[in-house]
Amino acid sequence: MKMPHLERALVPRAKITDYLLWDTHPDGRYKAAFFTRYGFARESWETLAETLLRHAAEHEVAKVEGSPFGTRYVVEGIITTPDGRTAFLRSVWFIRHGEEEPAWRPHTCCEKGRRHDP
Repeated sequence: MKMPHLERALVPRAKITDYLLWDTHPDGRYKAAFFTRYGFARESWETLAETLLRHAAEHEVAKVEGSPFGTRYVVEGIITTPDGRTAFLRSVWFIRHGEEEPAWRPHTCCEKGRRHDP
């Protein structure tokens, strides 16, 4: 199954620049090491935002998880990176319960098979 209502997906700039591509963030630094290794950069954060949206659109949902706060959709598949290589990515998209206009937001991303190691 594909992620439903993908047209509502948002990738906030701060999620990219202050987390996924911030090399000193306590949790994000490992993700930043992964993404920068493949040519993504904070200065061109839109490239990663577009890649994450394309990833969600092109690949099937691997897992759906409920929580007290909302629903997580885990999407896994190959991305093409700015340096021309490919990488297998796991992205987690989250929608909060009770939002007036529900919108998907990336919760986290990591190289498939790796949690925190660069």
